[in-house]
Amino acid sequence: MTSEFVAQLRAVSLRVTQPRLAVLTALRGHPHVDTQQVIELVRAEHPAVSHQTIYDVLEALTAAGLVRRIQPAGANARYESRVDDNHHHVVCRSCGAIADVDCAVGHTPCLTASDDHGYVIDEAEVVFWGTCPDCTAATQSRTASSEGSR
Repeated sequence: MTSEFVAQLRAVSLRVTQPRLAVLTALRGHPHVDTQQVIELVRAEHPAVSHQTIYDVLEALTAAGLVRRIQPAGANARYESRVDDNHHHVVCRSCGAIADVDCAVGHTPCLTASDDHGYVIDEAEVVFWGTCPDCTAATQSRTASSEGSR
């Protein structure tokens, strides 16, 4: 994986540094993590890397297009390394978990602007909101428990 990250950094004219490799590794193994989680993941392996360095690396990787920053309404910014396609996300209203959703195949009217106002559109962002399976199961379990105690 490291050689892949080295090639990616060089392809966008970024110096290959240990903090950049560490952030890319953390994001590959843990998609949709916030800045604090990235810091914890990187510092678990490289304790000398400062918070500011990680912030700077995230900014540089995002600007270079190697990392995508997403920020669902009301949530902290999250980072992911899946940048090679236009995919969407589903967010749990209860726990905040985020999962990737591939673009719909076939007719997708919501992805075509009815009026582009002269913009050259190159990406559409769709966020689906709902309740993840774990939170749904927990809610159903609580409901069943409270009904059983009546």
